[in-house]
Amino acid sequence: MPFAIPNYNVAIPEMFVLGMACLVLIVDLFLTERSRTVTYLLSQATMVGAAVLTLTTYSQEVVLAFSGTFVRDAMGDVLKAFIYLSAFIVFLYAKPYLQARKLFKGEFYVLGLFGVLGMMVLVSAHSLLTVYLGLELLALSLYAMVALQRDSIFASESAMKYFILGALASGMLLYGMSMLYGATGSLDLGEISREVATTKMELVMVFGLVFIVVGLAFKLGAVPFHMWMPDVYQGAPTAVTLYIASAPKIAAFAMVIRLLNDGLYGLHMHWQDMLVILAILSMAVGNIFAIAQFNLKRMLAYSTIAHMGYLLLGILTGSGDGYAAAMFYTLSYALMSLGGFGMIILLSRAGFEADRLDDFKGLNERSPWYAFMMLILMFSMAGVPPFLGFWAKVSVLRELIHVDMTWLAIVAVVFSIIGAFYYLRIVKLMYFDKAEDNSEIKQDLDLHVALSANSLGILVLGIMPGPLMALCASAIGVM
Repeated sequence: MPFAIPNYNVAIPEMFVLGMACLVLIVDLFLTERSRTVTYLLSQATMVGAAVLTLTTYSQEVVLAFSGTFVRDAMGDVLKAFIYLSAFIVFLYAKPYLQARKLFKGEFYVLGLFGVLGMMVLVSAHSLLTVYLGLELLALSLYAMVALQRDSIFASESAMKYFILGALASGMLLYGMSMLYGATGSLDLGEISREVATTKMELVMVFGLVFIVVGLAFKLGAVPFHMWMPDVYQGAPTAVTLYIASAPKIAAFAMVIRLLNDGLYGLHMHWQDMLVILAILSMAVGNIFAIAQFNLKRMLAYSTIAHMGYLLLGILTGSGDGYAAAMFYTLSYALMSLGGFGMIILLSRAGFEADRLDDFKGLNERSPWYAFMMLILMFSMAGVPPFLGFWAKVSVLRELIHVDMTWLAIVAVVFSIIGAFYYLRIVKLMYFDKAEDNSEIKQDLDLHVALSANSLGILVLGIMPGPLMALCASAIGVM
């Protein structure tokens, strides 16, 4: 049997990020507190370098490598590019926050880089084994990041809850994978797809599918597997919450597509019914429970749960156009989430977390510009035209109607109207209430520029959503 040389070129971005993460880990050992900025700069350089390596070799060709366990395609490259962008923005936003709380340490950036590597592996997974390896590398990084503030009881409690529930969900996912392996005799998603189409062991596969959907729902934060999300979002340092709420959602979308479309599309009628239930419950619980929250991070956690429901609407259609709409929704949500948590970081300072709704009272009096940036973000999340969030919702609703699920689109619209209340409440607090804190908002120039660009970018993409929609359609179309 001839020895096959692996195609390492396909995974050069992953190897680069792995090498840089190890380099940052070693270099950070020799740095003093004053020179810790070197770690930050190396981490940002890693994201830029990975983006260059990915985009310069971008191709619409589908390439399998490492005995079929790793796939390089257009969807993966686009998602990775947005993961790099999200991580770059997270590192930038987090720097002043971490410095003010004496958390500006190498651990945050090293764990962040290994988390990015896990997301990259997850995005390019073409085997149940690769899916699990990428997922656990990401999950273990997130558990440690949540507990980064070791002297905080809330952060430690959140990390423990996240770890225990995450381990349970991973076990569920692994059990489902083991049943698929037992039924098909393969870990390769392509082989599994072919076996699903011809096998008579449908009952065993559906049983395994249930456990896989449970694991996926937990990672997305869909109801009823959402219980970790509000506590983790509120208890973790805001810089860590910012990380969890953005890039990992992009990787979770890729995991859902790889498993349900690439591997289990033959069971579409079964997993479609499951996703319908998850979507309705997520939209209902997320939008209704968010109204009762007075902590902004907790409110945004329930908002995320609702957004994951809308995301599932595009996936459950089972069509390429539906996947493209869901991808567009995922990328839009990641950008909006970065801006929302970035505003909390902007208003925070040493000893003060601007995570209560009342902390945004009278923001227009203190800074009309930042109030306008937050208005853009809230209007977009609420789905107000012509902001980006509106087109994201319209795209998934349109695909529902195309597959004759108009009733579900109507349900989604109703919950979207309910959800608009808690977003518009923040706008009301900023523009019509008196400020409780009249101190001047002082922030670094890079944070000011980045946050402004983040918000204005959402506005511009809302006015001209075509290019991003076309990019998503092109990426999905070559799967």
